[in-house]
Amino acid sequence: MPVQPPSRASARPSTLHLPAGTWSTVLDCLCAHFPAIGRETWLERMARGRVLDMQGLAIGPEQRYRQGLRIHYFREVADEVPIPFSETVLYADEHLIVADKPHFLPVTPAGQYVEETLLARLSRRFDNLDLVPLHRIDRLTAGLVLFSANPRTRSHYQGLFRQRQIGKRYEAIAPALPAIDFPQQRNTRLVASEPFFLMQEAAGMPNSETRIEVCERNGELWRYALYPITGKKHQLRLHMAALGAGICNDPFYPQLIKEAVDDYAQPLKLLAQSLRFTDPLSGVERHFESQLSLDW
Repeated sequence: MPVQPPSRASARPSTLHLPAGTWSTVLDCLCAHFPAIGRETWLERMARGRVLDMQGLAIGPEQRYRQGLRIHYFREVADEVPIPFSETVLYADEHLIVADKPHFLPVTPAGQYVEETLLARLSRRFDNLDLVPLHRIDRLTAGLVLFSANPRTRSHYQGLFRQRQIGKRYEAIAPALPAIDFPQQRNTRLVASEPFFLMQEAAGMPNSETRIEVCERNGELWRYALYPITGKKHQLRLHMAALGAGICNDPFYPQLIKEAVDDYAQPLKLLAQSLRFTDPLSGVERHFESQLSLDW
């Protein structure tokens, strides 16, 4: 008899539509589709009800393969390293959750992180697998992240970001730029670079925009206020580096530090500091401030 997965899973499962092939079972297809995951690992996951059909029932190793069959599976990482910092929930109602994310904690599962993500932690805390982040910030960046808690009202909040009706303020500590007049408006084209996880500025129509101000001077380091108009990957980090002031402790920009490891004593000096918007459901003016701060 099929076994249901644990009722308090910490994250929503991933979905796969089985590709065309000549496999006999779903298990054979999974082993071929994910060569980095061994057959014994898939068998163990199936035994724990971590591979499901579209009705949410557990799939066993004898389940027949069928092209296009939709299955759900829970990503897992063996010996996942705990992130020794805690998030803070600043606001929560039936529609919206606002969390203050610490440095080094990813927002969503990726690579070596599944359970040690902000999404997984909040899903456990609120026993809600419908949580979805409305935007992202980098794993190395700290600060505010908004989550939709209710699928029925999610599109109202997503629309705020599509229509650029969210006021976002970041703070960064970076080298002083006394030869440049501020405020600066940085408008450039950002495109993918190499390695795949980096971005770069390129010629062509601008697709990114950031307003940059100086809010405090402290010798060779300044505190900058950053106001992103667009939300491109690594936009703030790249724009600051392009000005000649790479954000302190950034392992990517202006130069990639190969094989860099997390140094918890030297976090990236970038903070998603505040968010402002008109709540699309209530019409109330929302203003959230991070409780975290950047020290020199």
